[in-house]
Order: sequence, then structure tokens, then C-alpha cells
Amino acid sequence: MSRIEPRPSSAFAEQLQAQLLAWYERHARRLPWRAPAGVRPDPWRVLVSEVMLQQTTAATVAARFDDFLARFPTPAAMAAAGEEAVLQAWSGLGYYRRARALHACARVLVAEHGGRVPADAAALSALPGLGPYTAAAVAAIAFDRPCVPVDGNVARVLVRLFALDWPLPSSLPRLRQLAATLAPSTRAGDFAQALMELGALVCRPRTPACCDCPLTGLCRAQREGRAAALPRRDPRRVRPRRRVTAWLAHTPAGLVLLRRRPPRGLLAGLVDLPSGPFRPEEPPAAPPLPARWRRLPGVVRHAFTHLELELVVELAVADVPVAPAAAPPDEGCFWWPLARLEALPLSSLGRRLLDHAGLLPSPGRQASAR
Repeated sequence: MSRIEPRPSSAFAEQLQAQLLAWYERHARRLPWRAPAGVRPDPWRVLVSEVMLQQTTAATVAARFDDFLARFPTPAAMAAAGEEAVLQAWSGLGYYRRARALHACARVLVAEHGGRVPADAAALSALPGLGPYTAAAVAAIAFDRPCVPVDGNVARVLVRLFALDWPLPSSLPRLRQLAATLAPSTRAGDFAQALMELGALVCRPRTPACCDCPLTGLCRAQREGRAAALPRRDPRRVRPRRRVTAWLAHTPAGLVLLRRRPPRGLLAGLVDLPSGPFRPEEPPAAPPLPARWRRLPGVVRHAFTHLELELVVELAVADVPVAPAAAPPDEGCFWWPLARLEALPLSSLGRRLLDHAGLLPSPGRQASAR
């Protein structure tokens, strides 16, 4: 792979900025976290949106954003609410480490920054859960600092713009250096969002809409007919796969047996169904209470970053006590009303398992029945 770095001229950068900003003014989506033209963005709103958008689609975040901000309108409100409340409000968004980091970030903002989001990218990157991309995004969008945040969408635009054979994600540090040479001295926030928007709407992963691209004439991959073939990807690591049993017990009174996960490890601190261990090195587990169990048909597949699970659900069909307190469940387990699940930080996996068993409404079911 060539180590020659592109060196865009100032004239190229200015033309890129002008064409992209003109396109953004016409085509920018109206999103709940995006400030209208001429309105100064709320830095906390920007920070929360960027954390929520990590590994989650804009449509999913848009449906939850306003309610989430209504509960935690300031860093002080989130810090005072506590981690449990943040996890509960985050329920269903997945990647719960983000929620814990966001709560820790709010506490640091209150303790060390007077409850305000700092404007400097270096200070932002020192906050819990804010990596190089998020720090640059908040600095640019909220404070108009000359930063170009490089997420997946922006990386794809840059790779195609310069027809780079650099594989992703290992080339992200080099792309950040390249992006910095394109940062405008004014309207940095609009430019950053325009790059993200271009990647989301036009410079799409598999089917780039080159005929609609405002950068026609500047994009080298388009001229070479290679846009759809880029970017290259690093070899994908094979994730181990594990078969796990989950146990579902519920009573005629509408109670279901749930488990709170330990404070460390996968799904730390969240609520789901009792199950066997996720990792091979963990000791095997027995059912959480004495009962007769029947396996439900189908499998629920759930992927973590470094692990894939195939879960089968065992349903207690008899001998479940009518008075749950008479049969103390395993450590960490507790009985809870199905009607009040929304009051808990229920993991997306727990939600899928309950849905698979028919204990959640059927629309939007995610479980595989194969």
C-alpha cells in the first residue's frame, strides 16, 4: 500500500467547501438535535446526540432524542439522576457502555467544568466516552472550531474523494490528518455536518449516488469509475459463537423472573432473563428455580462486538410458585410485573427474548425463528 499522503491545495479545499456547503443548505435533513440555520447549537444537546448516534441509526435516535433530553436537559440534571435512571431511559438503544460513559461525562462536567461543555477539542477528548471523532464533532458543531470529525460516513467520502486504497478502519488516524487539511476557518460546524450528510444520503456504502453528488469534478474515484469499490476493508475478525440457554418463568399474576447483571462484564448493571454464561471460561449455570421446563421453538441471535450468541429459551410450564417470595430465586434474580418493564434498564437482549416468547407486542419483533 502506498504511503504517499494526499496534499490538497488551498484552492481545492476552498472549492470543496463552497460546493459542499451550497449543497448542504438545500438538502440538510431536519433532525431533532440539529439547530436551525442562524441559531447557535446547544453544546450539551450536540454532545448527547453524538454519543447516541455512535453505532445507532439517525432514525432510531430521532425517535428517542427529545424524550431523552427532556429527562436530562443539562449535565447537572443527568448527574443528579444517577446511572440507573440513565440506563433505564437508554433501554432499547443498545451498546449500554455509551449510557454509562455519558453519565460519567455529565458528572465530570459538573465537577470540573461548572456544568458546561468545554469548547476545546482536547478538553472534550479527556471526558469519559468521548473519542477523537466525538470530541471533534462537538467542537466543530457546537463551537464552530476548525475541526473535521471523521466517522464512517466522512471516512467513506474522503477515501472516494481522493481514490485512496487505504483499508478501514485501520486507516482512520491517517484520514483524520487528511481531514484536518480541509477544515474551513468559518462555518466549521456546517461543513462537518455537510460531510456527514453527504456520506449518509449520497456517498452511500454500496450504492453511491454519484449522479447526485455535489462534488462531481472533484471526486477522483468517481472519475476513475471506482466509487462503488471503495473503501477497502480490513480483514474481518471471526467472532466466536456460543450457544446459551435463557430461562423464562412467569406467573398468572403477571410477574416475570428477571436478573440484574453484575456491575462488570457484558450488559453490566442491566436487566435481562436468567441465562447460562456468555463466555466459555465462565462456569455453567443451572435453572434459576425448580420447575419443569419446555424449550420454545426457534433461536434468538444476538451479536456483541467480540461475541455472537445463539440463545434458546426454556419456559417454565409447571411448578412456578404463585407466591414468588416462597421460592427465593438465584442471586441477582427478582420477580417483576410485566406491565412495568419500562421502569427497568432492560437490555435489548432481554427485550428480544421476551418478545420471542410472545410477552411483548408483536410489531417490530427482532428475534429469529430459525
